[in-house]
Amino acid sequence: MLTETTGGGKASGMALHKTGKTERVRVPLGNRTYDIVIGEHLLERAAELMRPLALGRRGVIISDTNVAPLYANRLRLDGYETTVLTVAAGEASKSLRQACRLLEKLPGLRLDRQSFVVALGGGVVGDLAGFVAATYLRGIHFIQVPTTLLALVDSSVGGKTGVNLPQGKNLVGAFYQPRLVIADLATLRTLPKRQLRAGFAEVIKYGAICEAAFFRWLERNYRRVLDLESAAIRRAVRRCCECKARVVSADEQESGLRAILNFGHTVGHAMETLLEYEGLLHGEAVSIGMCCAARLSVKRCGLKEAEAMRLRALLEASGLPTRLGERLRAETMLPAMRLDKKARAGKVRFVLLKRLGSAEVSDQVTDADVEEVLNVCR
Repeated sequence: MLTETTGGGKASGMALHKTGKTERVRVPLGNRTYDIVIGEHLLERAAELMRPLALGRRGVIISDTNVAPLYANRLRLDGYETTVLTVAAGEASKSLRQACRLLEKLPGLRLDRQSFVVALGGGVVGDLAGFVAATYLRGIHFIQVPTTLLALVDSSVGGKTGVNLPQGKNLVGAFYQPRLVIADLATLRTLPKRQLRAGFAEVIKYGAICEAAFFRWLERNYRRVLDLESAAIRRAVRRCCECKARVVSADEQESGLRAILNFGHTVGHAMETLLEYEGLLHGEAVSIGMCCAARLSVKRCGLKEAEAMRLRALLEASGLPTRLGERLRAETMLPAMRLDKKARAGKVRFVLLKRLGSAEVSDQVTDADVEEVLNVCR
């Protein structure tokens, strides 16, 4: 499914800068450096925020059937000629077939190398639209406008774009950085509570892998964040973006350090693939994956049992799942995990915690370890 609407001016080291109620986190990548603008009611200021980028006049906004009715008309792009292309909401749209449908629309819209793609939506839309921008005319400008907590704190930052194959998640894609990320916190108010909790799993992930003090703050303030209290949600989003900017600037294309951002994702992605993206949101799968990775960390990386329990307790208190359930078994999970992008020569590598706030990639985990932990986490 792909729908199209056309409009005119409207769409029918790291530094933190503060401008009034707007903050900017910089992702320093040389000539690909860009800002994450964090604040409220930024959709109405999109044209103002984009104008310093000196983009071409024509662009396309890619959104989905949930987000477009809510926000496409609020994304003010005065002075630009834009067309909204809407895909079906859900993980099924993150496919080569959907990417081809979008790409085939662009020549008819007279987009050139100065034109731009705006991703208006959550992680699926951001990954799909970024892949389209990266591949059309060998790359045109790309703006991220995330509308879910998961996209705000994670998938919109760092330049990972891509689509899924039947065999696994994110197996086709490119590293392609946006020119700008517009993080409008007001969009979270229309997010279903389940989606908000799923995004919060990625927030917890950053405390677990990057900063123990932030993890402790989340233990005290998780209810305020989930209730979208202004100061709390702003601090959580900003801190996650700062952590990711630091990691991405040190290792843009995941040759080393950046792999720690996949904490919980090895098991999580395998679960999503085996369940065919039905019945489990990405953040929920990552939550379960983090619990499994924490158990492996106790066994293989020296993580204290008490810290593994603190992680699980915070996930459970936040309303997130921590067990695989009866549908998934080790004998089917292991082959799916061997397709993980961190795998080497068919051997699964895991992101493990040395302690809360410090992570590393390990190839010391055996199949027997994985089977034991998956059975314990059932």
